[in-house]
Amino acid sequence: MPEPTVLDRVEEPYILAQIITSPEYIGSIINLCLDKRGLIKKQVYLTPERIEMSFELPLAEIVFDFYDRLKSISRGYASFDYYPIDYRESDLVRLDIKLNSEPVDALSALVHKDKAQGLGRQICSKLKDLLPKQQFVIAIQASIGAKIIARETISAMRKDVTAKCYGGDITRKRKLLEKQKKGKKKMRQIGSVEVPQKAFLDVLKL
Repeated sequence: MPEPTVLDRVEEPYILAQIITSPEYIGSIINLCLDKRGLIKKQVYLTPERIEMSFELPLAEIVFDFYDRLKSISRGYASFDYYPIDYRESDLVRLDIKLNSEPVDALSALVHKDKAQGLGRQICSKLKDLLPKQQFVIAIQASIGAKIIARETISAMRKDVTAKCYGGDITRKRKLLEKQKKGKKKMRQIGSVEVPQKAFLDVLKL
């Protein structure tokens, strides 16, 4: 995905979705499709108990959880069929996740610009809970190009380097703490952050 500064436009595939359900679920299904950037095209009553609705939706919005959410809100009383129609210009951006300024390619995603900041915050917050602490500070950032849109920080594991300093020798304690501070700064520069497989899977569920 090229940088935003060199892009003319981005197009994404759209589909026509046809949903047949009971009239009592119309409101919930319309809300679901609008949340997925959909456009309602028509509603036709097949019988007093069945209605067919058609929506134009970006293909990307139905890939992950659309069908599960549709089954949930309709209690299983909805059929779903779709076919591709065309490509349309869309405001898509590449959302990058960085750990200590190093991008993690496996966590990058193409998302609509309106949803990028919210998703970036969610991913950063989730990684903060999932990544194990290191002996150095870990900065978790979500960015679009060079612009940082969300950030979380995992503090370093603290080791009491002054434990063996008996008495009140404050000068020696300060020297030890300063040495520890410099050491952590160096580790942060050369240390790599390993991402557990569970973290990848949990982030994908977002």
